[in-house]
Amino acid sequence: MPVSNDAPTHALKADSFGRILLVQGPEGPFVRRDLGATPLWLRWPAWWLARREARALKHIHGMADVPQLLDWNGRHLDRSFMAGDAMYQRPPRGDVAWFRAARRLLQQLHRRGVVHNDLAKEANWLVTEDGRPALIDFQLAVIGDPRSRWMRLLAREDLRHLLKHKRMYCRESLTPVEKRVLKRTSWVRDLWFATGKPVYRFVTRRILHWEDNEGQSPKP
Repeated sequence: MPVSNDAPTHALKADSFGRILLVQGPEGPFVRRDLGATPLWLRWPAWWLARREARALKHIHGMADVPQLLDWNGRHLDRSFMAGDAMYQRPPRGDVAWFRAARRLLQQLHRRGVVHNDLAKEANWLVTEDGRPALIDFQLAVIGDPRSRWMRLLAREDLRHLLKHKRMYCRESLTPVEKRVLKRTSWVRDLWFATGKPVYRFVTRRILHWEDNEGQSPKP
């Protein structure tokens, strides 16, 4: 989506992998992931993550309550803007209907052959202006045959992360089946915590000097 250099912009977020900007385009606001300010040594991983997000958004084009891909040119990823707040900013405390809708949203995503793969972060769940759940940030999304064992396993991890948030904000509404899902961890999760998680924390906190809000409750 070509936009003039003097188009009004507002920075939503900035980290080592680029800037997230709210841009006022000729047809309304949209969100841009700008890789231009990424340090040279991080440009390849930043590009790889943005390309991964673009592929996932293209795959689920037309689906409700997820961003719509507008453009990807290798430097900018433009997606539709969804008005709302991150879960930790506007927690759906006691809102059973929100969590039911969130589960339906996940089921729709998985039926289309996409798993989000980063739903432990409350920042990736939105509560829209009219109170619906929505998903953003598909940088780690995986595309595949929804009937395959691998995709079913990853889809179950997506669900487990949603149920963790439900346990935080709507614990009394957890069903016996949901409680069993929470207790039963997969080998993918165990392997991640034993190997990948320590490396991830070292790189993001010691080298990049930033932290995500994974598993973090909202501030008072």
